[in-house]
Amino acid sequence: MSRWIRFFLAIALGAAGGLFYGWVVSPIQYIDTTPDTLRIDYKSDYILMVAETYSVDKEMALAARHLGLLGDTAPVEMVREAVLFAESHGYTDADVALMRQLLTDLQSWIPSLETPSP
Repeated sequence: MSRWIRFFLAIALGAAGGLFYGWVVSPIQYIDTTPDTLRIDYKSDYILMVAETYSVDKEMALAARHLGLLGDTAPVEMVREAVLFAESHGYTDADVALMRQLLTDLQSWIPSLETPSP
């Protein structure tokens, strides 16, 4: 019976050592990741920043380009999700209004297919 106890003790010590090494000694560090890896709360903050910038310069193409960094989802859907998140998580009314304005303008925006000439 002591053979089984030593076996399970060795397994437990190995697992504990591996967890200690992975979490304390050499944890994974994410550096320079892309915005599409963000959680929904950080994505909502990013979309709010895009909406604030858009409210100042009214450059929809630039706002759409910034929103495109958040992944393959359509910008309208991303902003809609961010507005819903902002409403349910206590963002200020002014911030939600900025995001709604961006959403409204995105829904009516038709991108230009022309390429600028040099």
